[in-house]
Amino acid sequence: MGMTMTQKILAKHAGLPTVEVGQLIEAKLDLVLGNDITAPVAISQFEKAGLTQVFDKDKIAIVLDHYTPCKDIKAAQLCKTARDFAHKHNITHFFDVGRVGVEHALLPEQGLALPGEVIIGADSHTCTYGALGAFSTGIGSTDMAAGMATGLSWFKVPPAIKVVLKGKLQPYVSGKDVILHLIGMIGVDGALYQSLEFAGEGVSALTMDDRFTIANMAIEAGAKNGIFPVDDKTLAYLEGRTDRKFEAVEADPDAVYEREIVIDLNTLQSTVAMPHLPSNTKTVSEVAGMPIDQVVIGSCTNGRISDMRAAAEILKGRKVADGIRCIVLPATEEIVQQMIDEGIFQTFLAAGAAVSTPTCGPCLGGHMGCMCEGERCVSTTNRNFVGRMGHVTSEVILASPTVAAASAVAGCVADPAKL
Repeated sequence: MGMTMTQKILAKHAGLPTVEVGQLIEAKLDLVLGNDITAPVAISQFEKAGLTQVFDKDKIAIVLDHYTPCKDIKAAQLCKTARDFAHKHNITHFFDVGRVGVEHALLPEQGLALPGEVIIGADSHTCTYGALGAFSTGIGSTDMAAGMATGLSWFKVPPAIKVVLKGKLQPYVSGKDVILHLIGMIGVDGALYQSLEFAGEGVSALTMDDRFTIANMAIEAGAKNGIFPVDDKTLAYLEGRTDRKFEAVEADPDAVYEREIVIDLNTLQSTVAMPHLPSNTKTVSEVAGMPIDQVVIGSCTNGRISDMRAAAEILKGRKVADGIRCIVLPATEEIVQQMIDEGIFQTFLAAGAAVSTPTCGPCLGGHMGCMCEGERCVSTTNRNFVGRMGHVTSEVILASPTVAAASAVAGCVADPAKL
């Protein structure tokens, strides 16, 4: 019986010729990740256990991105805990204010996630790196502590769903629309503890940023991980980012899947997820005209340079509507520099948007855009649960960068194709 991409990666890292669905394994880790919220908890457990050294200072990444620049004293204390630990153990990949980025955009940019690797992170959207053909998944802070100490973690081998993509995306439609459409089809538990493995000729039509967005939100369908095959676009993205060796995998022709889902990219329309679940999806045309108070463009889901370009193209020569707050959060410092070089930064400012330093900010109701009671936001982030971006009566509508930008201009939910 053949193996899926995920099963092949796990088997190799467990030192086994094959693995089967449901099998419990212990696997070697290529990278352990934490941020300013989750790393301090892991550090507490690390020290409580009497541990004194990490397994490999080059295979741990600590990224201070959620509440930074620090929003209050508590945030500053958490950052200091992480900072002190990183300095004590000479953690190579420690990212602080000024050179930080939103972790799931920053790590691929820095060449820290590669095909065929096993990556764990104390953040649920660690599944983003599946876009590069890695097995990457979110874990708890206690598992992060154990991973930092031993370089090992245990897994139950997940079953897989094969998602076959056909055709190519139409104008104004992007990877965000693909993943929202999929979650709308199967629900927030439709892939519970399963691997979402993307395949088909439509994969080659997706940009790497599209793939990052899709893999990032695999967790919103309950998936253990999302993973894409490695192709020429993957290799082109990796070129110049790392000199480390890697070994990509392909699913066997006779790999077993729980089910197969086919998505025709040709027919996809701009899609949004209405409150209060990522699965509560509608086409933009169904909800166009709904009033809003705020627009957020950024996050680990849609804060990359192609997202900034797409939003800027909509906003160029236009103004954010009166009464609307438009907040733009580029995901890394490198992206900020690209925006300046390309004139995108100026486009946002001229349109009346506020542009932030890289941070997760309002995505988790942290800072830089929290809402009060009754307010509604169109956001390119990944979750819209009750109270996610502020008051429990506020609402978040998940959307692509083009829909978000169009909505900022229109002052209501808007279709970029009809602006």
